[in-house]
Amino acid sequence: MAVPAYSMVSDEIPDPWSLPIDQVDPSRAELYLHNRHGDYFRRLRQEDPVHFTAGGSFGPYWSITKFNDIVAVETNHKVFSSQPSIVIGEPTDDFVPPMFIAMDPPKHDVQRHAASPGVSPARLSDLEALIRERVGTILDGLPIGEEFNWVERVSKELTTQMLAILFDVPWEDRYLLPYWSDVSTTSEAVGIPTDMAERKRILMECLAYFTRLWHERAAAPPKFDFISLMAHNPETRDMVNDPMELIGNLMLLIVGGNDTTRNSISGGVVALNQFPRQYAKLKADPGLIPNMVSEIIRYQTPLSHMRRLATEDIEFGGKLIRKGDKVVMWYASGNRDETVIDQPDEFLIDRDRARHHMAFGFGIHRCMGNRVAEMQLRVLWEEIMKRFSHIELVGEPRRVLSNFVNGFEEVTVRLRQ
Repeated sequence: MAVPAYSMVSDEIPDPWSLPIDQVDPSRAELYLHNRHGDYFRRLRQEDPVHFTAGGSFGPYWSITKFNDIVAVETNHKVFSSQPSIVIGEPTDDFVPPMFIAMDPPKHDVQRHAASPGVSPARLSDLEALIRERVGTILDGLPIGEEFNWVERVSKELTTQMLAILFDVPWEDRYLLPYWSDVSTTSEAVGIPTDMAERKRILMECLAYFTRLWHERAAAPPKFDFISLMAHNPETRDMVNDPMELIGNLMLLIVGGNDTTRNSISGGVVALNQFPRQYAKLKADPGLIPNMVSEIIRYQTPLSHMRRLATEDIEFGGKLIRKGDKVVMWYASGNRDETVIDQPDEFLIDRDRARHHMAFGFGIHRCMGNRVAEMQLRVLWEEIMKRFSHIELVGEPRRVLSNFVNGFEEVTVRLRQ
């Protein structure tokens, strides 16, 4: 990791059932590192689904933990504003570049509309053959019978190549994209003690790189990469003159295309090994892959939360949320809500209505690239099933320290043909 991230991990993670309810704080990043957040959310869903945390590392905030309550908050953008940030914490360096996911209409709609043709169904149809070719090359280069880190060799590599296509960056520069994504999501605002000055310096290098690219694309005929689309759109072509807004939207598009898919690719391998009957079911019927893809994304929930800010007093779930309060929608909890999802802690690749999950969000902020993520996972597993009889998980996966990105740093596997 390029930005120094200093360990804040405590081995003393209390049992949430033994705590007074007002001390249950699901924002602690080490809960996700050790995969201990599930019981915290289970207790809140049962006893206090609209839960107020008065203290902690991120100041006072509300936790929304049930599926339908999260949908209600997410789709009421007039009362629950996305501005100025989507993560639970406040920056310590006042470096908060605006991005359209952290905006309300009408500005949100204009900027999202400018970039969205880059991931339209027609665009993805054109790209699928190329992605399948790239996937095949990645998989054919893997060692058989030897241990290796699936995250580095497959998850990160595939998402890096997809990002390079979506941004149309020079192929030799493609590894800058996941690098900048990791820097962007390594922040004190999500529970990772970090050298924030160094983080800002690196992201300003990212800005300089894309500013040059922007001017090149603006002077060339329009294409379907994100930079060209925004540089030629009448509503966003002047964004280059607002460096903070430009870097904010670049961070959004890079992270959106990197962390979510990368960690779902890793999470699928982990889940199939944890639920061997489901792996056997997949081998017996590879036609289940499209449905399995949705189940992987639900089960992994690669982004644990999104936050909102109340713009007025509102009674919600029997509680009074006041104007200016932070409201955190815990997707990691909503996707395990027993009242909406049958057997939510089970990984079931033939689950009915598998796409009925909240890993992509709802309403105007629903993930713009959700079909890209699904396509990558589908193509990857179709090609995996042609080549390997089994992907064996070796040892315990090493997870990411973050209350925002729910992911893996290391998933050691061994392949069998």
